[in-house]
Amino acid sequence: MNLTAVMMESKQSQVLNLERVQELETWLKTTNTKLSQVNGQRKYGGPPEVWDGPTPGARCEVFISQIPRDAYEDLLIPLFSSVGPLWEFRLMMNFSGQNRGFAYAKYGSPAVATDAMRLLHGHMLDPGSRLSVRRSTEKRHLCIGDLPAATRPEDLLQVLHSLTEGVERVSLKAGLGIEGVSAIVAFSSHHSASMAKKVLVEAFKKQFALSVSIKWQSTVKPSQDEPLQKPSKGLLPSPLKPPQHILSSPRPSVLPPRLARQPSIPPGFCRAVGGPTAPQHLPSPCSSSSSQGHLASTVSPVMLLRKMCEATGAGQPLYEIHYSHAGPDGFLYFTYKVCIPGITMAFKGLVMILPGPTATSMLEEAQRAAAQQVLQRLYTDQLVQ
Repeated sequence: MNLTAVMMESKQSQVLNLERVQELETWLKTTNTKLSQVNGQRKYGGPPEVWDGPTPGARCEVFISQIPRDAYEDLLIPLFSSVGPLWEFRLMMNFSGQNRGFAYAKYGSPAVATDAMRLLHGHMLDPGSRLSVRRSTEKRHLCIGDLPAATRPEDLLQVLHSLTEGVERVSLKAGLGIEGVSAIVAFSSHHSASMAKKVLVEAFKKQFALSVSIKWQSTVKPSQDEPLQKPSKGLLPSPLKPPQHILSSPRPSVLPPRLARQPSIPPGFCRAVGGPTAPQHLPSPCSSSSSQGHLASTVSPVMLLRKMCEATGAGQPLYEIHYSHAGPDGFLYFTYKVCIPGITMAFKGLVMILPGPTATSMLEEAQRAAAQQVLQRLYTDQLVQ
């Protein structure tokens, strides 16, 4: 075995919990459970061989996040089957053999899915690690952009049928601000839409030398009938709605004199981390040169804010970050409070991030997102001085 192979094997052994992998394999053999691996996910059912009933409709699927990276189907399928029979269970996987921290479970009816959220949200698989179980948005529509102006819906529908599965209908849209023609494509399921999103860009490029853009098209309003969740203990507790004063708190009105006199945009400000991008009217330092923009985008907003405060004599920023809730799209929401000694009022707000491998990494990402928002507010206040 050469050195490269030894290093790769050593690296993988550090990532994988081999004991847990063996337990999964033993469970699969003992229970005769069949899993299939497709495009970064491992699927059970759809339906399983023992399924007795119609194909589930809308609102039958739940989205599960904050799954420990060495938790597999031998733990998850029995747990979610305890609520009711599973039509399908999909665990998202990475190349190392770990799961990616989230999965989807589909039941036979919306009522059973509601029971799963009520009973399993906050369930502790590992000490300090609680599952988040929410209604899946089950998006079934994609927007394909940058199509040729002469595109006809019947022709596009025929092409899509040859490239992917589950396409039901196509509608075109064009207008002010739309480059070329865009199409809204409806699929028979979220799974088929998700698979299409993975392959269509390369398929159009390979077969037609055409560069298209593809994104989710949201057509369903959020549901208002989700069950209330009881609070739970742990590092990431059950979701609670952030207080209104945090969502709409005023910006600090008093800035240190040196901050007010220097309205320069901090490097890297053109790229928000874990939150909305900077307002469109703000000038972007990234436009000066591609190399400078690339360099700026790699600088941590936490470091930028600290350096700015040091340079202006405002003092070191102090962060309070608290987990709020998990959204149906998989994002985690955190409230923050940032106190800067030289500024009379604290900065408060809400940021969203993607689930990470550990609680520490997620808190660090939430801190970066909070720092980015504080930088944006400071710069906006300087403009109106």
